[in-house]
Amino acid sequence: MQADKVLCRAGRWIGLAVFGMMYAVVPVLADEAAKTEWKFDFGSGPTAAGYVQVVPTNIYTAQAGYGFEGDTVVVSPDSSGKDALTGDYCTADKPFLFSVAVPEGNYRVTVTLGAEDIATDTTIKAESRRLMVEQTQTKPGELIRRTFTVNIRNSQITGGEQVHINDRERGAFHWDDRLTLEFNGRRPCVCAVEMKKVNDAITVFLAGDSTVTDQTKEPWASWGQMLTRFFKPEVAIANHAESGRRLNSFMSEKRLDKILSQIKKGDYLFIQFAHNDMKQGTPEEVKYQDSLKHFINEARSRGAHPVLVTSMHRRRFDEQGKVVDTLAGFPEAMRQVAKDENVPLIDLNAMSKIFYEAMGPDGSAKAFQDGTHHNNYGACELAKCVVEGIRANVPELAKHLTDDTPAFDPAKPDPVESISIPASLATDTVKPEGS
Repeated sequence: MQADKVLCRAGRWIGLAVFGMMYAVVPVLADEAAKTEWKFDFGSGPTAAGYVQVVPTNIYTAQAGYGFEGDTVVVSPDSSGKDALTGDYCTADKPFLFSVAVPEGNYRVTVTLGAEDIATDTTIKAESRRLMVEQTQTKPGELIRRTFTVNIRNSQITGGEQVHINDRERGAFHWDDRLTLEFNGRRPCVCAVEMKKVNDAITVFLAGDSTVTDQTKEPWASWGQMLTRFFKPEVAIANHAESGRRLNSFMSEKRLDKILSQIKKGDYLFIQFAHNDMKQGTPEEVKYQDSLKHFINEARSRGAHPVLVTSMHRRRFDEQGKVVDTLAGFPEAMRQVAKDENVPLIDLNAMSKIFYEAMGPDGSAKAFQDGTHHNNYGACELAKCVVEGIRANVPELAKHLTDDTPAFDPAKPDPVESISIPASLATDTVKPEGS
């Protein structure tokens, strides 16, 4: 089978360091700023009416405003398909990235997957490894459309302020002016991508630390970047969490200000802090409860719904195989605030204890990368715990869970081998900030 091939070398897997030194958001072209809809037809065959053709030679540049990124060999096999949109496709034998320059906001994305000549297997991640579509298979000649919503943001705040982002975040996909999709799996085949800016999506903002943030590189992962997989397209997850952050540093770095500049009536603010706060003193000494109440009041004043999430335990066990509490009263302090302020509480701390003890001191290592941070399996299981907390305590939001979201009992964890999230290309042996 003949194929049009190109080695994409203009992306950030090789240029990230240079981009980070520049510390500049890629500008959206003026003629693109007013656009609200984009349609791309992937493949070297005829182009469907109203779509922009995408072939392997389309490398992302700021001038083009769309294209492939990274160093993966993307191919577009010859096809005899009769339909211009679905008769051809792009594929690769490694994960490949496609980006589109877009203004800040929420985007409804519809992806057409499949191929006329081969079986396909596709997992889709967005931005910094947010899981959007999990292991979707098609038979030869079968096509499937999947729709989800992606939140895009940059570091600018209305009024001229700016989030104080750190070295890890400079050049990261989740802080730029483009929407990036990662196509992964045993044989990802993409026929078309459609994007539309939407203003009516319910946005769930996440404020937290390294156990919540979008971890940019394997093998590190968080529940925040797995939560996206469990919601229907009417919900967008805006993950503003960052490694090493405390309630106070989250505020001083203007991360809360950024959220408050975007949050609207009917949105949600999930708040999980403790791992780094406890290193500064007791809940009373660091004014933990006062800071939580500030987050709550600011969200409510804008018509949004605050939700408190107690921090998961670290992987510490006693001689009897029971989890050792290392969080020095912070989860209980959050529970009290939830009670006093009548705020929904997702007790991830309690559920993680059940989960870790069910796996045992040795077995629980399969969910962790170190004593605090998780791998894809552990992050996915904790995301399911959060989903159960949503079902129990945030019923209006639970209405928007996907129909295939399973019930989960932390006392009966999924077998490790049953969760297979293909690894992204970017890796790092250095652990995230915080412990």
